[in-house]
Amino acid sequence: MDLKDKIDDSLAEAIIMFTKENNTGLHVYSPGDIIIGGLFPIHLILKRNEILISPVDFYSYSVQMFLRTQGMIYAIEEINQRTPRLLPNITLGYDIYDTCGDVSLAIKATLQLVKNQSELQSCLLPDHINSSLPKPQTKVVIGERYSEVSTAVARILALPSVTQISYASSSEVLSKKFKFPTFFRTVPSDEFQTKAIYELVKEFNWKTVAIVGSDDEYGKYGSNRLQYIFSKSDVCVDFVEILSGDFLESSSDTNEILMDLKDKIDDSLAEAIIMFTKGTFVEAILKAVIENNMNRTWIASDSWSISAKLSTMPGIEKIGQVFGFTFKRNEVPGFRDLVRSMFNGSENDLLEYHLSHYPLCSDDPEEIIECNLSMECSDPKCLAKFVDQDESYSIYLAVQVIAEGLRRLLKCDIHSCERTEFTAFEEIQKVNITVNTTNLYFRDGDPSLGYDIVYWNKSKSNQGMRIEPIGEYWPNETITLPEDLSKTMKSINVPVLILSYMTCTECVLCGKHQYPSTLKDKCLNKTVDFLFWTDPASIILAVFAGLIIIIVIVFAVVIKLNCSTPVVKATGGCLCFLELLSLLFNACLIFNFPGTPRDRSCVGIPLFCFGISLSLSCILANLLQIQRSWIKKCSQSIPTVIIFSGISLSLTVSWLTIFPPGVSEDEETETILYQCRMKEQHFFFASIAYNAFLGITCLLVAFKSKQLPDLYKNASLIIVSMGLFLIVWIIFLPLFLSLKGKYKHAIGAATILISSYNILGCHLAPKCYIMLFRKELNNENAVSEYIRKHNEHKSLAVVK
Repeated sequence: MDLKDKIDDSLAEAIIMFTKENNTGLHVYSPGDIIIGGLFPIHLILKRNEILISPVDFYSYSVQMFLRTQGMIYAIEEINQRTPRLLPNITLGYDIYDTCGDVSLAIKATLQLVKNQSELQSCLLPDHINSSLPKPQTKVVIGERYSEVSTAVARILALPSVTQISYASSSEVLSKKFKFPTFFRTVPSDEFQTKAIYELVKEFNWKTVAIVGSDDEYGKYGSNRLQYIFSKSDVCVDFVEILSGDFLESSSDTNEILMDLKDKIDDSLAEAIIMFTKGTFVEAILKAVIENNMNRTWIASDSWSISAKLSTMPGIEKIGQVFGFTFKRNEVPGFRDLVRSMFNGSENDLLEYHLSHYPLCSDDPEEIIECNLSMECSDPKCLAKFVDQDESYSIYLAVQVIAEGLRRLLKCDIHSCERTEFTAFEEIQKVNITVNTTNLYFRDGDPSLGYDIVYWNKSKSNQGMRIEPIGEYWPNETITLPEDLSKTMKSINVPVLILSYMTCTECVLCGKHQYPSTLKDKCLNKTVDFLFWTDPASIILAVFAGLIIIIVIVFAVVIKLNCSTPVVKATGGCLCFLELLSLLFNACLIFNFPGTPRDRSCVGIPLFCFGISLSLSCILANLLQIQRSWIKKCSQSIPTVIIFSGISLSLTVSWLTIFPPGVSEDEETETILYQCRMKEQHFFFASIAYNAFLGITCLLVAFKSKQLPDLYKNASLIIVSMGLFLIVWIIFLPLFLSLKGKYKHAIGAATILISSYNILGCHLAPKCYIMLFRKELNNENAVSEYIRKHNEHKSLAVVK
């Protein structure tokens, strides 16, 4: 018994059911040790009403999808019957549902496939591996066809970690592994198809194109990606038409949309019309094109580029040239022979259902059967002609990948496979196999496959168009086309009528700092954006900076008038003026942030890092002075300030010399944002870390000094000041690093102000208050009395 006979017998034994309950369509099931699910749109919903009285009136039956379903069954049985066995003592079964191309029905079918999953990761082979389970668990699902449906299915299958391998869904959103971790496909992503379309346009030297897409996962992402690619090139997009999802549901709306689209194409200067949408939408558009005798150049996406139904439409040869992209094509070995003999004695409900719609044609050899998809009877020879080499081959590749993944996962040898826990996607993503001449491996679920470029050639019989491969495209952006074709296409000039029209409305690429208007009839200059002086944030910063300058001057006068008093000596003596000078320096830096950015105005953050270090060095020197004796001369604290602020100064000078901050231009759609940007952040982090070190050091020394006699509470106030300082910088740092836009450096300026007000308010303001309003505390007697009481209290505490 040859392989074909074995498969025929296996098909006859399969448990195949057809149910109309809830309009779920066909359901095909065959038992096995490991079940492979299948989701196929064997029917398509033509229109959706609230009540479907007669489902037949609302569904169309696809002969090609019937054949592709048989292709999956054939591939699985071929694995089961292969000699030597690829999976010894394991039989693959299948559980296939007709989704009707509908998201809701696909979700229902998917839930049916995974309903026996008791736990998310419970994927065990049966205890007795030779026996079939009555309700085996589904390990892998092949499907769906449409990207929109696959997206919904992928979210469900990710929960129990069931692998999904699509044979046609090409939306690039499905490549996002954090959203769809168990999704794979045996066709390339639309990301590569849109690049391929661009390369074709560039190869033919076309300068203007139009795009027709649709509001679904396939058409939306494909159209958006094309617009993005063309926007970065010298190719103009004359118009973009996005068809709604219910485009075909209302005949009146459909006609209105088609007439509007016809007018746009008539008025368009585009040298090629790219139609990146599903085949049912394209069929309606091409009917309108044929009726209105429109002749243009068309670029077909993979959804319709090799459609036998479209290429044989009456009058299709009048629409002009059609170039298209399709998945890499190949013959499924032996499948066409099986189709030729599939009605020879085989009996099963699926074939009976097909024959109920397409009964066998007459056996009269003199009767000539016209082979097309609208034929009213089934002729095996005709059906064999409709076995495609793209989706059928993609399904065949999916089954081969599953079998190879299981063989590796279960450590199969020529005799048996091991029993083990598994989730198939972990091993499938490592598969690297060669089937026929096709080498296949995956990266983020996408295959290492390219596209065939096809051309619709007029048939010699003048009945439809012949679809012929003329070139290839690979994901490495390599395009191959016949040299004579490229020369011919490049030599074709735009018609004189269009040229004369283009003298008034010439399609040009907008300049670097321009963007197209909404009507795409002119280029507009992008507006410049930065932190303007008139911005409320700039005004607030300037007011508070000016207030600091006034306060610093007032404090300097007060301290000067009381320079020889104890409170000034306790606060650091002459160090107070240096501290005030650093705060004045910081306040003046605020005026660097608003206004038009310049390279010299971008030094605000580096210089502030030094300014705040100088303030902290003065505070630390004051604390060390208290530790020794507050009556020591201030000259003994100068070395402390020089050492600690000198380290910061060296960091700042190195920063400004080696990696000076500069102005960057960040281009948005309609604006150009000018802002200061650090070339490298090493010195920024080093300066922040050093200031944090000084702040923590001041905090620790202040804690230690808190036990000393201190009438003016320097240590206590510095603890509060340094605590606030560290909290402010802990909040500022992540904000400054993560924030984007013109207000990023406003946050930096605000942090400078808060830090300066903190030091003024906690360290210097209380001393000035004593000098002005509590003069009785600002004398030697008050200090001596406070020290005496402190010592007496300490002695009493020891006695107790």
